[in-house]
Amino acid sequence: MQPPIARPSRELVRRAPKVLLHEHLDGGLRPKTVLELAAAAGYKELPESDPAKLADWFAAGAARGSLAQYLEGFRHTIALMQTADAIERVAYEFAEDMARDNVVYSEVRFAPHFHTQQGLGLDGVMTAVMKGLRRGEEDHGVKVGVIVCAMRNLSSMLSYQMAELAVAWRDHGVVGFDLAGEEAGHPAKHHIDAFQLVKRMNFAITIHAGESFGVESIWQALQYCGAHRIGHGTRLIEDMVLYDNKVIRLGPLAQYVLDHRIPIEICLSSNVHTGATPSLAQHPFPHYMKKGYRVTLNTDNRLMSRTSMTDELMLAVEHFGCTLDQIEKLTINGMKSAFAHYDERIAVIFERIKPGYAKLRAEAERGGQ
Repeated sequence: MQPPIARPSRELVRRAPKVLLHEHLDGGLRPKTVLELAAAAGYKELPESDPAKLADWFAAGAARGSLAQYLEGFRHTIALMQTADAIERVAYEFAEDMARDNVVYSEVRFAPHFHTQQGLGLDGVMTAVMKGLRRGEEDHGVKVGVIVCAMRNLSSMLSYQMAELAVAWRDHGVVGFDLAGEEAGHPAKHHIDAFQLVKRMNFAITIHAGESFGVESIWQALQYCGAHRIGHGTRLIEDMVLYDNKVIRLGPLAQYVLDHRIPIEICLSSNVHTGATPSLAQHPFPHYMKKGYRVTLNTDNRLMSRTSMTDELMLAVEHFGCTLDQIEKLTINGMKSAFAHYDERIAVIFERIKPGYAKLRAEAERGGQ
């Protein structure tokens, strides 16, 4: 038997099937699209008029070690996503970008109420997103599910309305419900009515937790709000005891997450950019992997963090020594954790992911990596 490929090349990783569960629609626009939408809308507030310089501006603004500062760039992207045509274009290009990065299944999330500032209704927003995604799926052979976001810092009544919207669109492409935004000072349990509705309707929940606040935020997301997945979850490491850079004991919450196979949506680049972890070297990702957590890798915001799924996986390869087998494990973790129906998840794993990695592994073992 051949030894495992210790360090897959970028080209091998680029060609590998991928799964993406945590990406914000308004955080992944192409710089060129931002400029073109601004020109069409007469929007004059962009700081740069060249795509490369604009990309630099978004990336520099996001990488300041603060979630609040990281979120500042969204005022521009959201301002440009106020018409059905603009929203449909962004959604279509999301699906196209997924196909180019060999992402075979993805979920994209957004807060629909942010896109009603120029008279578009909530159902109009949803229709535009779905129209763009469906065209993208048909043209590029990818599968995309939508997660509707509520915001922690806004009213619980609005969150309930977003939960109702998510449930109403569940047969039209929406696969789940999320709570996003600044954690500190905005506990998830303040939005418990929305989560109770989603649970009563047998629907799926993911919650941003343990990114800018500690273990209590993750505990609340799980035990008050019934989250099926945890977005980011970097602060779960605070419920573990480390000695000599090894986890030697798990606290009760960390043990619960491990035992109950609760998926953790890790976003390496943005976790550094928002200050969720002080540096990549200090990221808890390798500890979670070694302990057997259901870890998934994601991009969060491709524009803001100037990343892709290939980039995120290469960070795992270059900084944490992930092998091709481990990348496949991360990908299967993602598909197992997806909010698609069980039969869809199984089909993607056995028809797209496993055959894809088997082919790449055979090529790599022949020295073709």
